[in-house]
Amino acid sequence: MMQRKIRGRRLAGWGVAALLCGVVYAGEPVDLLLFNGKVVTVDSKFSIRSAVAVKDGRIVAVGGPELAKRYTPVSSIDLKGRMLMPGFIDTHLHLKGLSHRDIDPSRARSIKELQAMVAAKARELGPGEWVTGYGWDEAALAEKRNPTRADLDQAAPDNPVVLVRAGAHSAVGNSRAFSLAHITAATPNPEGGLIEHDAAGNPGGIIRERTYLLLDLVPPDTPAQMRPSYIQSLKSLLGLGITSFMEAFTAIDDEPPDQGGIKGPPSFHTWREFQSIYAELGPELPRMTAYIAYPGAARLKAFPHHTGYGDDRLKLGPIGENPYDGGFTGPTALTKEDYKGMPGFRGKALMTPEQAQEMVHTAASLGWQLGIHAIGDAAIETMTGIYDKELAAHPRQDHRWFLAHLTMIPSVATMQTLARDHVYAAVQPNFLYNLEGRYEQTLDGYRLQHINPVATPLHYGVQLAFGSDNLPIGPLVGLYAAITRKGSDGRVFGADEAVSRAEAIRLYTRDAAYLAWDEHKKGSIEPGKFADLIVLDHDLLTVPASEILKTRVDLTIVGGKVVYRAPASQL
Repeated sequence: MMQRKIRGRRLAGWGVAALLCGVVYAGEPVDLLLFNGKVVTVDSKFSIRSAVAVKDGRIVAVGGPELAKRYTPVSSIDLKGRMLMPGFIDTHLHLKGLSHRDIDPSRARSIKELQAMVAAKARELGPGEWVTGYGWDEAALAEKRNPTRADLDQAAPDNPVVLVRAGAHSAVGNSRAFSLAHITAATPNPEGGLIEHDAAGNPGGIIRERTYLLLDLVPPDTPAQMRPSYIQSLKSLLGLGITSFMEAFTAIDDEPPDQGGIKGPPSFHTWREFQSIYAELGPELPRMTAYIAYPGAARLKAFPHHTGYGDDRLKLGPIGENPYDGGFTGPTALTKEDYKGMPGFRGKALMTPEQAQEMVHTAASLGWQLGIHAIGDAAIETMTGIYDKELAAHPRQDHRWFLAHLTMIPSVATMQTLARDHVYAAVQPNFLYNLEGRYEQTLDGYRLQHINPVATPLHYGVQLAFGSDNLPIGPLVGLYAAITRKGSDGRVFGADEAVSRAEAIRLYTRDAAYLAWDEHKKGSIEPGKFADLIVLDHDLLTVPASEILKTRVDLTIVGGKVVYRAPASQL
């Protein structure tokens, strides 16, 4: 008996020694253990834990220090007190590839810097070659004005130039570009668009909404030329903490002609291109759900797939975001009242109600989800009525249709209809931060204070999900704006539209997963869900609001694998 007691004590002592040495013999094997952190689970109770165990790409346990005794990990990460949360899910962004013709106007901080970029690219390409680019924003330029035709003429007199504004509702071109497009002082405004003129009555360089008048003249790059930049853009999302996203405008142009394709090169990136990229690099990239731009009834009927086709890395989402109206970067959002200081002008409808109804009916009858662009209050109310008419005539269970943007606050009756029909809204709270100047120029009173509403639609039962629409992509800007209702200059717009930090995080994670029927797979840190996680260097629940924009993503994990680590991270 004494020998048995001594042996038992020795075994117990060895167990303690093993624990002290970091060796666990009896624990269940897992691939990864993250511990010693603030784990914001975003479950139904918004529980806070400190450790997570991962196996085969999924979460197997969430808890506290006891997980270190229960599991034996292949690798472990000491979070050192940092915040661990579900990866962000952006429900509306446009992946940008970089053409060999492109500059990056978003980096320019003045017209002079923009001119220098254009001039350098023109020298690189040679006379006569198009110079292009995306992302300029007059609010970010020292001169606080739009670039003009004359500015670009000065930079590149021997090259046609077209630069698209951030948001993609406007573009600026130079004289050579306008000449190739045969646009003169006598050219009428295109349907649904505007050609701005200077004081002398000549085209000033800006085209609103119908940017294709210039862009269609640019020789397209081949898919092989664009592929590296698409891959780079996909990987860049990981550094922003985005582990899943919905690409908002994808084509089926390069499908076989008898399956919905067209002859000639596609006008933008395609479902087939993304399939190729994800077949090669899927585990290294954020998960993607693709909107498909409505190609017309005949082509869509010929396409053999619909919403849901694909897998957990890449799949088809809705028909969208085909715009019913324009946007405030135009400004051509369709409004119920005149724009501030513009008597008689209420924006532009880019299709008729009959065209929109046909699109919705055709897509829905073929098994597609809908996600149509509606920014102005008049557009929102019209599209809500079109959805409602289709759902009344052909009821559908769990359709998860949504409106892309819901930028202005619609009538109470419209919000009640959206709630009754279970129609979501994919909203972009970051617009308030980035488009503050545009809103102040075009709106006033109640509609200015309630621009980019969040709290009011939620109050009426409208289900929301957050995204960015590239203005900018970083989710932290959206969280900051939703929580503080502050624009970039610090002014507060409609404080009653603000939501709590927990609610904002939920709308960018758990609730965003619903738009792709993924709420049981991701969006929160719970057993059985994908281990799509991020680690931040600030605690978003407690850090001063002014520090939210300074928060850094230290670590991004997709499917249990670390796919991004910040250069300065100590993890």
